[in-house]
Amino acid sequence: MQSGPHNDLLNADLLRQARQLDNEDPLASWREQFHIPTGSYYFTGNSLGLQPVGAEQMIVEELEDWRKFGVEGHFKSRRPWVNYHEQLTEGLALIAGAQPSEVVAMNTLTVNLHLLLISFFRPAGKRTQLMIEKGAFPSDRYAALSQLQLHGLDPAVDLIEIAPRPGEHTLRTEDIEARIAEAGDRLACCALSGVQYYTGQLFDMQRITTAAHAVGATCGFDLAHAAGNVPLQLHDWNVDFACWCGYKYLNGGPGCAAGAFVHARHHGDPELLRLAGWWGHNAERRFKMEPEFEPIAGAAGWQMSNAPVLNMTALLASLETFKAVGMDALREKSLALTGFLERGLAQVAEATGEHLEVLTPADPTQRGCQLSVIAHGHGRRLFDHMTSKGVVADWREPAVIRLAPVPLYNSFEDVAHFLRILEGGLRADS
Repeated sequence: MQSGPHNDLLNADLLRQARQLDNEDPLASWREQFHIPTGSYYFTGNSLGLQPVGAEQMIVEELEDWRKFGVEGHFKSRRPWVNYHEQLTEGLALIAGAQPSEVVAMNTLTVNLHLLLISFFRPAGKRTQLMIEKGAFPSDRYAALSQLQLHGLDPAVDLIEIAPRPGEHTLRTEDIEARIAEAGDRLACCALSGVQYYTGQLFDMQRITTAAHAVGATCGFDLAHAAGNVPLQLHDWNVDFACWCGYKYLNGGPGCAAGAFVHARHHGDPELLRLAGWWGHNAERRFKMEPEFEPIAGAAGWQMSNAPVLNMTALLASLETFKAVGMDALREKSLALTGFLERGLAQVAEATGEHLEVLTPADPTQRGCQLSVIAHGHGRRLFDHMTSKGVVADWREPAVIRLAPVPLYNSFEDVAHFLRILEGGLRADS
């Protein structure tokens, strides 16, 4: 089916709207601070964020200091390596809505999840159950299963997987609360996503945490798809623990260091079990090489090893941008950008007569910048067509296209061009 005059008018109108919105966008210039892959419309910041322009120079500086100082770079480099993780603290606290002592950059996401579950999933007596969402990111489920096995528990009994109602794609907050209440004093820990990776649903973390605490359970979140995407207030929400990666919305580069949060009320608890390591020991006494472990009072006390400096440098560069822009401003643009995409999808569906189903909640308060879309009647061929035209998006079996217009570097014009390509692909595949 060929594009007709009506569709040309639709595409021209979307492009006109997009350019006007870009002209009015106070954050538009920040796009220049990221390397956009040549000839692409990039919508996969939910898998790997783009490279900050400033990252290269900062990495070169670390290499120069390594060459110049050798081991003395731990103390003499322009950003001393001995406490390198501390240079990320302010940015991570801003992202997490946390006190500086509650956050730390360390390890990678699933490693941090395991370390935190060691501390906050402490089954005892009849309180043995661990709750996750059904359809959680596979790594989270693997971690949950292995934690149950570590305690000699039976996943068939002690793993609670909460699922949407039949015929629905996303979880209702009241259903999560009801399932927590039903588990009652059998529930030891609730460990959900902040933003569900597949559907893009943003959970009400404050209500979920309150419900878990009401039955005596701890509550934590995997924020891989939430950190840097949506405003967080982990301290005020009374969340016990959280962890996130640094390479999606935080733009720290492939496999870069992750983040962790431990609420301040737990910092002085001597009974809180953890897997200890040298870098979590009292920093003032660390080099005395003492045999007894004295944890740092704060999330940094969960560290095990010294900071991977080269691994953290790009993340540090990106966090400087977040500090300059602020999460509130990013959220405002995100709502506008994702709303423009959603409206455009509806217009394309109407113009082509195709069924484009958005799995992500329509309520902006229940989503970040990701929309998960099914083009019914079209499969991988449509996705491949869009890829051939420069669209960089994400395909998830069986038929979901995940799109993430990131407010730091995506423009409204990017969205308009995507919609034009989508419309052409739907017609070519009919």
